[in-house]
Amino acid sequence: MENLFGLPVATINARCAFLDIPAYRARQIAEWMYRKGAKSFAAMTNLPKRLRVDLDRSFSLARAKCVERWDSSDGKTSKFLLEFSDGVAVETVLMRQPYGNSVCISTQAGCAMGCAFCASTIHGAVRNLMAGEMLDEVLFVDEILRDEGEKVDTMVLMGSGEPMMNYDNVLAFLRLVHEPYCLNMGYRNIAVSTSGIVPGIERLAGEEIPVTLSISLHAPDEELRTLLMPINKKYGVREVVAAGRAYAEKTKRRVTYEYILIRGVNDGEKQARALAALLRGQIANVNLIPINPVVERNWARPTEEEIQKFCRALERLHIAATVRQEMGADIQAACGQLRNRHITRAQDALTNMPLRRIIR
Repeated sequence: MENLFGLPVATINARCAFLDIPAYRARQIAEWMYRKGAKSFAAMTNLPKRLRVDLDRSFSLARAKCVERWDSSDGKTSKFLLEFSDGVAVETVLMRQPYGNSVCISTQAGCAMGCAFCASTIHGAVRNLMAGEMLDEVLFVDEILRDEGEKVDTMVLMGSGEPMMNYDNVLAFLRLVHEPYCLNMGYRNIAVSTSGIVPGIERLAGEEIPVTLSISLHAPDEELRTLLMPINKKYGVREVVAAGRAYAEKTKRRVTYEYILIRGVNDGEKQARALAALLRGQIANVNLIPINPVVERNWARPTEEEIQKFCRALERLHIAATVRQEMGADIQAACGQLRNRHITRAQDALTNMPLRRIIR
């Protein structure tokens, strides 16, 4: 049975053509799913009863279920592990910021980029998420906020996965979430993060959708970036920065370069000067991220003094830099940590399962 949730109006209309209904009914169905949170066709009370019965016989409205939730002690961050119908689970994070509510979503289940500091890549990539599954992440959070009299204000595609390796689904999702019958979210309220997939950056620049581009840089030279990010072997740091520069020039949107600070690895004066030289003259800013220690990785966080020293070094060299406000450290809000716990528990349960239960 085909799932209608996550489809744009034009596709809903095409799928329902055999029911011989007016085109406006497709928009009504979409508004019920995306704006009113309907979980069944029976709840769509402005549709004829006969149509609701026919829809129920022909389609589903499958949604993800929350299998785990963590809330930070300060009440500002909530992390959800959402499981889809095939058992694949992804992480979604709500961050209650002073400027509004931001949701960080995953674009893939797991990640194949192999970054040395990231938990998301430990179990590899399982599969791409469909546009509707990404929308499900956002609407799950939006429905929670709606009960509190609030809504999702901004969105970042910075969870597990590499958006540019799931480009078509990500683009379909961005266009869908922008639609008035969906969340009507402005493109300028959306940020897309990439590890530096140059062809994807170039394609996105040509879409004429002014989303903010964030590029995970994390090192200013080829050797160190390759150590931290194996994708640098394919798309080198200078090529990535050149693509970022071209994106800024074409879209007139400031590019953000993410830079994880790892003590004794990439946080020295030498790296600060090299980073400034690399970015000089570009419409950009650097977002410094003190590493969130991951159990499976062996990296240390710099001291507060070392973090501020690196930031001041960039500013002296006329590079705009900020230190990211840390949220959810007490609930392991870094990408992949909750999903990895879930996978490990499932593997442990299977390993410890009595033999008679797994032999049919």
